Amino acid sequence: MVEPAPGGLAIHYDILGLAYWMLSRQEEVEAETLDRHCRFPASASHAGRHGYLDRPVVDEWLAVLGQVIRCQWPDVTLRRHVFRMRPTHDVDRPSRYGFARDIKLARVMLGDTLLHQRPQALLLGPWVRLTTRRRLHPLDPLNTFDWLMDLSERYGLTSAFYFICGRTDPRKDADYEPEHPAIRELLRGIHARGHEIGLHPSYHTFRNPKELANEAARLRRVCAEEGIEQAEWGGRMHYLRWQTPLTLQGWAQAKMDYDSTMGYAESPGFRCGTCFDYPAFDPVKREAPPLRIRPLIAMECSVMSPLYLGLGAGEEAFERFAALKARCRAMGGTFTLLWHNSELTTRAQRALYERVLAA
Repeated sequence: MVEPAPGGLAIHYDILGLAYWMLSRQEEVEAETLDRHCRFPASASHAGRHGYLDRPVVDEWLAVLGQVIRCQWPDVTLRRHVFRMRPTHDVDRPSRYGFARDIKLARVMLGDTLLHQRPQALLLGPWVRLTTRRRLHPLDPLNTFDWLMDLSERYGLTSAFYFICGRTDPRKDADYEPEHPAIRELLRGIHARGHEIGLHPSYHTFRNPKELANEAARLRRVCAEEGIEQAEWGGRMHYLRWQTPLTLQGWAQAKMDYDSTMGYAESPGFRCGTCFDYPAFDPVKREAPPLRIRPLIAMECSVMSPLYLGLGAGEEAFERFAALKARCRAMGGTFTLLWHNSELTTRAQRALYERVLAA
């Protein structure tokens, strides 16, 4: 691919064309193959079909270009990157019982008792429901926020928590409101500890820029009422739903600073071919909105859930996470991890999460 040529070196590969095609998600424009959530699946992507989804190919080729530049112009100093990890948490369910209506509460308690062998749920459920007024109950199994922040702080990391602020599909969206006193208290606690708050737009907003903007404004209003200010605001789409370029336009209309949706639900890896943040580009309008893309490299359920890779919470799952993290480290990029606060209810899940942070 690279060989000597008169006066220098010749690269027989369109590196810039590849970078544009991958970063702009050109292949997803008007895509016909979609999954049941109307998402472009990894299996339909060129990377998925040709076996390079687990490689940051854009970064690899730019590294080759950097080597060529150094060879031709030894005095040129190229930018050096430092690896970092970014733990993020989509807050679909901040509480197991606290916001559930009567029928749903009964269903959840019965499920916990009969399917998960947790008979204490019959007492814990009503108690948590009654006492979740000003703050989340400390015994609520999904109230893992302090544990997550403690762990991030132990490893010198900053967590980002993305909150749902709308309900465009009652079956898919959250059962809490950002104005609820317990959620306000949670927002204050996250901010006070130096972690980030962001938006998790509701289920149907990926095709509704106006509603996405409304939900962003709602989050900012609640945060402003609590005295919460941040240097930047961003988030991630619910269910990782994304339609290029309509969803991109929604984020821009909402005047958000970044989006971190760009990963596949069915498989972890490098959907955009990179582990670096980069400026967004609309391949249809051929313009650059004031938005940055933060690629999502791995989501816990993509690796662990039987719906996807089904590796559980054991050694095989850890090796998959660790390999992706190592690829990001080799490039000096960012390993962005999504781990829902609601997927830390077992010792095995918590142990795996901590191992991934420590790897």
